Amino acid sequence: MRVLLADDERAIAITLADDLKRAGYSVAVANDGEEAREKFKAGEFDVVVSDIKMPGVTGMELLEEIRASGAPTEVILITGYGTIENAVNAMRKGAFDYVLKPFNNEEILEKLRKIQEFRRLREEVTELREELGLRKGLENLIGRSQAMLKVIDRIRTVAQRDARVLITGESGTGKERVARAIHDISGRAEGPFVPLACAAIPSTLLEDEIFGHEKGAFTDAKERKAGRFELADGGTLFLDDIDDMPLETQVKLLRVLQENVVEPLGSRAPVPVDVRVIAATKVDLQDAVDDGEFREDLYFRLNVVPIDLPPLRERDGDVPLLVEHFIGRFGGEVDYTVEPEVVAELCTYRWPGNVRELENAVERAIALASSDNVLTRDLLLEGALRRRRKTGTDGPEGGPLLTLREVVRAAEAAAIRRVLKATNGHRANAAKILGISRKNLWEKMKDYGID
Repeated sequence: MRVLLADDERAIAITLADDLKRAGYSVAVANDGEEAREKFKAGEFDVVVSDIKMPGVTGMELLEEIRASGAPTEVILITGYGTIENAVNAMRKGAFDYVLKPFNNEEILEKLRKIQEFRRLREEVTELREELGLRKGLENLIGRSQAMLKVIDRIRTVAQRDARVLITGESGTGKERVARAIHDISGRAEGPFVPLACAAIPSTLLEDEIFGHEKGAFTDAKERKAGRFELADGGTLFLDDIDDMPLETQVKLLRVLQENVVEPLGSRAPVPVDVRVIAATKVDLQDAVDDGEFREDLYFRLNVVPIDLPPLRERDGDVPLLVEHFIGRFGGEVDYTVEPEVVAELCTYRWPGNVRELENAVERAIALASSDNVLTRDLLLEGALRRRRKTGTDGPEGGPLLTLREVVRAAEAAAIRRVLKATNGHRANAAKILGISRKNLWEKMKDYGID
């Protein structure tokens, strides 16, 4: 640590400085209060050790100036005129500790060690709080697939930079959850998070919802209404389905993004706002721009940092994690189970409705589960089975229908290959992870043609 030692008794200053240097501290010495003040202003110190009675500037005055500066410098005061009242006064004004003359230099060294330990613990607490904040902000983003890890990494990077974000992805991929996660781990986390689904509000009312109106602006405007921008001041505004916003509303939104002011309907004066805008779309906005359905200048304003959410069918290995998560959310304290072959079939289904469809499927299965608390294939895949009966596929992009045996075999083979790759081909370790014997693993590898 960097220590500033201020004492007008040169013998004390020299011997104490020598001992501090031998202990590994960087030490600057001031022979009076005025010199200590100038050295403190000129440099950065972790600790100031100061005599109280000094010519010019006293140690107590030095303490007050250090505290007023806002510097994270700890102060240890030394005096030969100690009283309980002086000690209490020094601690009240922010001194770390108080030492009476005559003292052993080891006393000062011990107090410096306490300061080091105090700072280390404080840094650890700060780091833990930051990490806890990140975990809390990202707790609803479930997934360990490479596709989702890339998304989470992008969220961590962009959250602290206050840049506008455009989230793209199919319906049901969790765009609002990503927007909320960005808000929750950003510097705006203490501010409001205000979502608005542009597709859910009639185009004639959308402008009023976003920008608000003044009392008397139109016939039914009996009182002032703050728009979503004003409600989100100091926080984040999430505009979902931005592709459904009418062109005339896009023009007004562009002005807000450019000038950081909104003009409520009927207002004569613009209202300044401090809002981070995150938008989401289920279509390719560049195509919408090319078709004249979306303003190009607004597209570039919104698309500062793009985040593309993968569909669930491209998130290899995430379905079991999501099933477990939704069971925990909807199942309360009941221990619901899903048979391995059913999980395997859930993994092969293409989930055209993405995470939202899987979430609904688990919630429905729990609501209809029998007393044995087993979530069956018929319950979890009710929508899929209905779609297969009607169309013969899992959806618009569905592949050919498979028997349950074919599904299980494909899932087993994929699981074995994945574990063997993770264990660098070590069969004993792979068998242990898979929960089967080495002989059983060898037989399955032979059956599936795995080298």
